[in-house]
Amino acid sequence: MEQELQSLKQLALLELSQADNMDALNELRVKYLGKKGSLTSALKGMGALSAEERPRIGQIVNDIRSELENIIQTKSEGFKQADLERKLASEKIDVTLPGRKVNVGHQHPLTVTLVRIKEIFMRMGFAIAEGPEVEQDYYNFEALNLPKDHPARDMQDSFYITEEFLMRTHTSPVQVRTMQAAVPNQPIRIIAPGKVYRRDYDATHSPMFHQVEGLVIDKNISFADLKGTLELFIHEIFGKDVGVRFRPSFFPFTEPSAEVDISCVMCSGGGCRVCSGTGWLEILGAGMVHPRVLEMSKFDPEQVSGFAFGMGVERIAMLLYGIDDLRLFYENDLRFLKQF
Repeated sequence: MEQELQSLKQLALLELSQADNMDALNELRVKYLGKKGSLTSALKGMGALSAEERPRIGQIVNDIRSELENIIQTKSEGFKQADLERKLASEKIDVTLPGRKVNVGHQHPLTVTLVRIKEIFMRMGFAIAEGPEVEQDYYNFEALNLPKDHPARDMQDSFYITEEFLMRTHTSPVQVRTMQAAVPNQPIRIIAPGKVYRRDYDATHSPMFHQVEGLVIDKNISFADLKGTLELFIHEIFGKDVGVRFRPSFFPFTEPSAEVDISCVMCSGGGCRVCSGTGWLEILGAGMVHPRVLEMSKFDPEQVSGFAFGMGVERIAMLLYGIDDLRLFYENDLRFLKQF
């Protein structure tokens, strides 16, 4: 039996030396060392040997097994290393090539403008309030002194979902919600930025645009407080040399009401095509909160008063950047956006 084992060893060594890949090596490992392999079968035949021969033959089998396992392990590591080297060679990077420039984005001009507006009012002590974009008719119109048959609703033709729900036409509902959630007659000082929706689309109007509305309620609030607040805001965002004027106007939720103009930023008030030769540009509406609006939100107009204002973020951005078509903000044209 010893001679048979030596012959088996020589054959195994020969075949292992000829194995040139991992698959062939695995096949030989199974052939000689597997559960049904040649060397394992030889061990099973030791039962026919005498008691004196078993230890010696067993030692020979173990020596052969150990030698074959070492050879298989060595060749396996060699194949793995060769495979790794081939992979590295095929995937190597030429570090002498010029690098690829990473495009770095920046904030949209509307976002920049909105952030500037928020920062100015927050420095004046205003808090930021938010509300739903899908709004109830009550909050969007009725609680702002705009009953269902009021003709002023026609100026804010919007997208109705049902008779009672619509896409909000302004952020004024946030003011109402804030008032109704507050303790009656307690001070309020908020701005309400957000998206609003109206059925308009031309060079100066979009079906979706952004507004920032403000509300201040406290004791002894007067129109002078409104003028001072808005003049400070305008001078902060457009510069101290910009002129400001207030023109009488009408809004159902404020009384008295005013349109606020600034001297044309294109011609410095001299008159040009942008301001239609007047030297003035309208930028927002404002007024003292109507007593009826205060009453509907459980505030006593005999004890407190307030003012409100609203502006379009797109309008402010168009004046800041000299843009003559609002639709450019939403076309996602990189030629336009890269200018900012």
